[in-house]
Amino acid sequence: MRCPPGLSAGMTPDLVRTYARPVPRYTSYPTAPHFHAGIGAARAGAWLAALPAASRLSLYVHVPFCRSLCWFCGCHTRITNRAAPVARYLETLLAEIALAAGRLGRGRPVAHIHLGGGSPSLLAPDELRRLAEALHRDFAIAPDAEFAIEIDPRTIDEARARALAEIGVNRASLGVQDFDPAVQHAVNRVQPFELTLRVVEMLRGRGIARLNLDLMYGLPLQTVGGFADTVERALALAPDRLALFGYAHVPWMKKHQALIDAAALPDAWQRWCQARAAERRLAAAGYAAIGLDHFARPEDPLARAAAAGTLRRNFQGYTADPADALIGFGASAIGALPQGYLQNESDLKAYAEAIAAGRFATVRGVAFTAEDRLRAAVIERLMTALAADTGALCRAHGFPEAHLDAAFAAVDALAADGLAERSGRVVSIPAEARLFMRTVAACFDAYLAPTAQPRHAQAV
Repeated sequence: MRCPPGLSAGMTPDLVRTYARPVPRYTSYPTAPHFHAGIGAARAGAWLAALPAASRLSLYVHVPFCRSLCWFCGCHTRITNRAAPVARYLETLLAEIALAAGRLGRGRPVAHIHLGGGSPSLLAPDELRRLAEALHRDFAIAPDAEFAIEIDPRTIDEARARALAEIGVNRASLGVQDFDPAVQHAVNRVQPFELTLRVVEMLRGRGIARLNLDLMYGLPLQTVGGFADTVERALALAPDRLALFGYAHVPWMKKHQALIDAAALPDAWQRWCQARAAERRLAAAGYAAIGLDHFARPEDPLARAAAAGTLRRNFQGYTADPADALIGFGASAIGALPQGYLQNESDLKAYAEAIAAGRFATVRGVAFTAEDRLRAAVIERLMTALAADTGALCRAHGFPEAHLDAAFAAVDALAADGLAERSGRVVSIPAEARLFMRTVAACFDAYLAPTAQPRHAQAV
């Protein structure tokens, strides 16, 4: 297959296939495979208690339920068509929020709230109100805080939309992936364009004007032309932001992905062409490219943060969130504190039992070393600004300027193929090679090593 004219950006099929090997997404460093069981409930409590009183917090609430299984899904979720499991889970969530607030002290300032999943839009209107009441009771949520929710358009109705507006939700991310019915059937997520349009109008009609759309390339049966049509239909909805994710086919980790016909998946070169075509169309429509896979209107806070050099990256992707610490609530939720990462138990029964016993459900994580903080800073700069001055970052973290010079051999090898550039200790990524951003960042990953069984998605 050949890319349509103008899309190759100097890349060749052989080059793309060579560098499409698995690498982490770098929503954290160290990455999740390196979390370990040595970080548990006691450490979680101590780290929370040690947070300075003036720390600005970001809250992530995980709701691990969906009405049906999307075969491409890589999230921690469970399928249910009953209200009772969701209601029981909410009670545990409320208890966990109270437990954390008790350790922190009530009234801590909150700059950002994100409800993710799963499908948090499965919560009933009264459940959404109870959750918001608990957050407001235990934390001091800033008047200008962003309150975001991930929505499956197939599970939202007028009553839920009304409740979301009442509790202060001001940004919604709608899962779309692809509007082609054939692709939708191939991944078991049938969601007509008209349904998504109706939900967009419903939310805007309730005053929730900041809308994001999540698209996905690399799905079975997708073509460059077909995915371009999906992008056009997405643009017709005039979202503030679009996320353009590459499908991660990891059936050894997510068994249900084996339901996808692997023979129908586009190869690395086809994925590259799909992503490049989408990037070019979004740029023509006036959207600014943000990091690896986000696009935003120039006036959006994400675009402004990117322009100002304050863009950040966390477990939700790219963010303008200014918080000093992220606290995760819910089964499998991950928190990021100054001392390290914490992850909750993913098994719903074990998670509920821990909270019912009055202890945190943390079962794994990692404590940062000084080296981790340095490498995390370099990786985040590459992932957010497409450039990192490694010498300056080494100095800022108390290391000699040359501390990371051993990584330059790998960087220079990528530079020889046009995927990176280096001037002294400044490493940068050409805009046309942004899809290989993770590959460049991996040069600074001290934990990454070849394994017999890959644990990450391919680079493109």
